[in-house]
Amino acid sequence: MPKKLVIVESPAKAKTIKKFLGSTYEVVASNGHVRDLPKSTLGIDIENDYEPKYITIRGKGEVLAMLRKEVKKADKVYLATDPDREGEAISWHLFQTLKLENKDCQRITFNEITKNAVRASIKEARDIDMNLVDAQQARRILDRIVGYKISPLLWAKIKRGLSAGRVQSVALRLICDREEEINSFIPEEYWTIEAHLKQEGTKKLLEAKFVGDESGKREIHSKEEAESIQKAVENSPFTVTEIKKGERSKKPPLPFTTSTLQQDAGRKLNFATQKTMRLAQQLYEGVDIKGKGTIGLITYLRTDSVRISEEADKNAKAYIEETYGSQYVLKSEGKKSSGGNKIQDAHEAIRPTDMSLTPVKIKDMLSRDQFRLYQLIWNRFLASRMEAARYETTSVKMDAAGYRFLASATKMMFDGFMAVYNPDNEKDISGQNIKSLETGSVLTPEEIESKQHFTQPPAHYTEALLVKTLEELGIGRPSTYAPTITTIIARRYVVKENKNLYVTELGEAVNHMMKQAFPSIVDVNFTAYMESLLDKVEEGVVKWKTVIRNFYPDLDEAVKTAEKELEAIKIEDEVTDVVCEQCGRNMVIKYGPYGKFLACPGFPDCKNTKPHYEMIGVPCPICGGDVVLKKTKKGRKYYGCSNNPECEFMSWQKPSMKKCPECGSYLVEKGKKLTCSNESCGYVCDNQE
Repeated sequence: MPKKLVIVESPAKAKTIKKFLGSTYEVVASNGHVRDLPKSTLGIDIENDYEPKYITIRGKGEVLAMLRKEVKKADKVYLATDPDREGEAISWHLFQTLKLENKDCQRITFNEITKNAVRASIKEARDIDMNLVDAQQARRILDRIVGYKISPLLWAKIKRGLSAGRVQSVALRLICDREEEINSFIPEEYWTIEAHLKQEGTKKLLEAKFVGDESGKREIHSKEEAESIQKAVENSPFTVTEIKKGERSKKPPLPFTTSTLQQDAGRKLNFATQKTMRLAQQLYEGVDIKGKGTIGLITYLRTDSVRISEEADKNAKAYIEETYGSQYVLKSEGKKSSGGNKIQDAHEAIRPTDMSLTPVKIKDMLSRDQFRLYQLIWNRFLASRMEAARYETTSVKMDAAGYRFLASATKMMFDGFMAVYNPDNEKDISGQNIKSLETGSVLTPEEIESKQHFTQPPAHYTEALLVKTLEELGIGRPSTYAPTITTIIARRYVVKENKNLYVTELGEAVNHMMKQAFPSIVDVNFTAYMESLLDKVEEGVVKWKTVIRNFYPDLDEAVKTAEKELEAIKIEDEVTDVVCEQCGRNMVIKYGPYGKFLACPGFPDCKNTKPHYEMIGVPCPICGGDVVLKKTKKGRKYYGCSNNPECEFMSWQKPSMKKCPECGSYLVEKGKKLTCSNESCGYVCDNQE
């Protein structure tokens, strides 16, 4: 029998596929890429029309020797790397490196690692798609040019070992811009009024909220306004003027894409994007299931698509009908958006591969985290094939002394997809009993409660929110979200505390320089435009070298300009009046992984270092000591007292020397304004300094 060789990326994938194919097939793994651009040089021949110089990756010699040996024994070779640009590029590199041009060699792809899918892919074997390969080459070369041209400037300006990246620099800018927005946000005071009303025949009080007056909707901005309304209605009867009944429905969610999976796993399971992708990879490549052997539990994990195959749709609906009843099966689907005309819509959404493998059934065969992620994917997919949840709504308008109040109630009539999946852990059912009310009914106020509130600043980015934003802006692709976030955290440009991402002093310095010297690189619209060009390369509309030819000259010019300017303003180590207690020299300020620190200029003879606390010229509001700029262990900036630990003063905002004229608390800087540090005060004034 002719010998057939199948080459995949990972040993886990090889192990799974091997069980689906007969004895005439040998399945081996390349362990990812075998060729790449060299690390020591740019690796792109600029003079020769940007031709890349690929070399064998260090340490891959043994793998390649094994692959060549297997190729010699085989009559036919199938390249079965992942079904995306990266996978296509790996297949092409294998084709080149193993010299398969004179061999019977074809490319196969499958969206799920199941017996049927793998066998079907062999019947649909094809040639390598060079448009996919070229799109990947263009991305790799763009990223290499940006990284290798700009990083040395970061070394010269800030510190060695830093890096710039085409997508990571934009992600860093988004986080920095959000931090500035939060720091300059001025809270605005507003009040709410809630009436607790007694209705005849029931002991439970009815809650109604203030919404306006005779002229329409109205907001309350001060305590005086709130007290005036409260006084007017507290002894006034509440008369029902209008009752509206209606229905509303909540549509089922779309099945997971890479982005929405990362977001949901972050929110519901507290998983970092990198962890989500690692676990999803394990579920995709195969898990040993008792009675079935090793099987891929989910479809391919890097996708922009919400499309589902007809077979999967049919199987899911049959399961829903059997388990929940025919009334739960989705009858019709409206138009679905796949997040724009994304090129990877050729794939399916992320879904379970076999509806008979319920999470409960295979729980004991998965690790705790594998189970939690599989259950999330299972529930979301099942919910996407189910009917909408339906609610009965009632709203009651009331009049009291010329003011309008609204009471509302919501009752679930049919849970639909909510039987298996609650998107945001919503509790939107109000159990108020207002059935007995009629137009003209009169209620008596038992208590009128007013509450002070302040508008909140935009939320700090979390990994989930950053992924959502990058996707909405068209920056990066499914395979890039996790590595981008991992890189900016690893470089210590950003730190993660309680899910939130905060920019470090080092990150601020890198972002400032990038905005100054390379505005187009960190421009959101420009980066999104580059992504759309890569899609056009994949579609065969644009040649990949055209993208590089148009990009490189402008970047090269910007680098040359920045080199001249940076040389003129190159920062020398700043000498301080702090004396090194070991050798007597004046210590200097240097940049480290977490920002600035004090170091002895006598290094390496003297290796003494100290934390650098920058005085801001403001006395401590508690003890009168100096307020200094400090950093948390992870690198997030804050202001604290130099007398710590004796004095516990700390503030995330920069304190001012001025006191609040209304309550006496210290004021903090918020952009061009000063606001009271006492949140319940709300005093704001212009920062004159």
